[in-house]
Amino acid sequence: MWRRAFCNLSKRSFSSQPEIPTLYSFLQPSIFSLKRTESPSTTPPKPHDQTPLTLAQEHKSNLESTLLDSIKSNNTDEAWKSFKTLSNYSAFPSKSLTNSVIIHLSSLNDTHNIKRAFASVVFLLEKKQELLKPETVHVLLNSMRDANSAAPAFALVKCMFKNRFFIHFSLWGDVLVEICRKNGNFGGFLQVFNENCRVAIDEKLNFLKPSLAACNAALECCCREVESITDAEKVVETMSVLGVRPDECSFGLLAYLYALKGLKEKIAELEGLISGFGFPDKGVFLSNLISGFVKCGNLASVSATILQGVRETDGQGLCFQEVTYSEVVSGFLQNGSIKDLATLIGETQTLESPSVIVERSVGYGIINACVNLGLLDKAHMIFDEMNAQGASLGLGVYLPILKAYCKEQRTAEAAQLVTDISGLGLQLDVATYDALIEASMSCQDFQSAFSVFRDMREARIPDLQGSYLTIMTGLTESHRPELMAAFLDEIVEDPRIEIGTHDWNSIIHAFCKAGRLEDARRTFRRMTFLQFEPNEQTYLSLINGNVTVEKYFNVMMLWNEVKRKVSAEGETKLKLDSSLVDAFLYALVKGGFFDAVMQVVEKSQEMKIFVDKWRYKQAFMEKHKKLRVSKLRRKNRCKMEALIAFKNWAGLSA
Repeated sequence: MWRRAFCNLSKRSFSSQPEIPTLYSFLQPSIFSLKRTESPSTTPPKPHDQTPLTLAQEHKSNLESTLLDSIKSNNTDEAWKSFKTLSNYSAFPSKSLTNSVIIHLSSLNDTHNIKRAFASVVFLLEKKQELLKPETVHVLLNSMRDANSAAPAFALVKCMFKNRFFIHFSLWGDVLVEICRKNGNFGGFLQVFNENCRVAIDEKLNFLKPSLAACNAALECCCREVESITDAEKVVETMSVLGVRPDECSFGLLAYLYALKGLKEKIAELEGLISGFGFPDKGVFLSNLISGFVKCGNLASVSATILQGVRETDGQGLCFQEVTYSEVVSGFLQNGSIKDLATLIGETQTLESPSVIVERSVGYGIINACVNLGLLDKAHMIFDEMNAQGASLGLGVYLPILKAYCKEQRTAEAAQLVTDISGLGLQLDVATYDALIEASMSCQDFQSAFSVFRDMREARIPDLQGSYLTIMTGLTESHRPELMAAFLDEIVEDPRIEIGTHDWNSIIHAFCKAGRLEDARRTFRRMTFLQFEPNEQTYLSLINGNVTVEKYFNVMMLWNEVKRKVSAEGETKLKLDSSLVDAFLYALVKGGFFDAVMQVVEKSQEMKIFVDKWRYKQAFMEKHKKLRVSKLRRKNRCKMEALIAFKNWAGLSA
């Protein structure tokens, strides 16, 4: 067909009648006013009415100078005034200056000045087109595209053809295609395209040869909008004559039209041509075929085309865009049934390779389209129908539903589905697990998060750290230390998860903050049993927790433990810093354990840690203001000596 001899194109010319309504609406307020037709006067015109207007050379030079200066200074209104005056006297400025003013007007990107540029170009086309540069037309059309002014753009091109101002196709044709695509209609372009091609062929003007994009735009109009086989094949023959090589899109558009019209022989001819042209990927061709079959309600051919495509890829899946699957789903739901869709997915799964990329499987495409169309209930019905048919369910069928559950925060259902997937021996990727856990934690469905993480571990996913941190962070922010402790206890021996002292500290701190000291101590004992070494933060949390409930004896026991870990030389597994010293001193002073207080003071002096005594003076005065040394002298000599030592150290002996 592409080599067929060119048949005579219909030589339809543009109407010579001006498009007054269209142009008038665009030019409001008028630039060059449309004058009302006056009734014929019976009075003969006076001789001076016939005299042409003239402009003195000096005046012309002054106007041109003003025009040039106004352009340079961006004084647009003055530039337009000068140009209009010169044009009215037919004393056009130089070619360079004429084009400069039009380009200046076009570049301002406002409708009023685009109207001025449009009127100027049309005026020059009629009166003095030798002054007009092709590049200037291109600039103006680009401005019209940006301003979404379709009608004036077409009017301008038609005026060019009417006045035989032929310029290279690339300067105007592709811009018109962009304008049409932006407006969603190629009807106007097809007429211009046909006229351009007629002139190019009749007058052998090779520079009018249209681009492939323009040819495909004309084909799109014939196939998708007009649905005319005659018009489409005329465009194809024109492409052949002008030497424009078709691409996958060209064949796809024809495939759509032939499928819509039920022309199986034509479709077979196209498939042969695709092979002849050496196109490796038939995805565009098959997608368009499916669109055509869906539109005419031929669902059997839709299924056959999809199965054919899977076979031709050796089971590696189809690269269809989402819109194709959306058309398939809509077509089956409107004209077919859930059962047919389920059957189609089942048949494709038997043809697809086990190594197929999930997103390229037909099952994924169909279920994902259901989800994106807001038809999750239909996806479930397809799912149930496939189970009823005994079809094996691939991972592609599950993934879109899982993603929908995440989006809708139906995390309990998602967790159950993950368990079902694992039971079938299918394995999700890390990103999907992470997304499910993130969704569960964000809506505080902790049990679902634990369930998914458990399935993740059982699936032997090597990278668990990200999901582990997500769960721990979420539990910390939700103040659920008991769940943190249980979770950590469950996974502590998993070598794939890096657990440190800071994880235990988070739990201990949360328990202490909540006043649950027994749970904090239990966690502390579990931590040390598993040989995680407590650090400064561990003890600081425990001290503050005990101070809150005034259990100062427990703080003294903590000090005895810390004291054993700190060597006299300062070499220690535990760093005794100023924060820890301050916490111990404050708590022990409050509790009245002055012997332990002086031990802390001695250790801080050994390690050269600065201590602010004022804080502990205040603590003593608040708690032990009435405590007398004489009373202690009779009861406990050691306590008395410790108290005296503290008061001397703190400056309270007076």
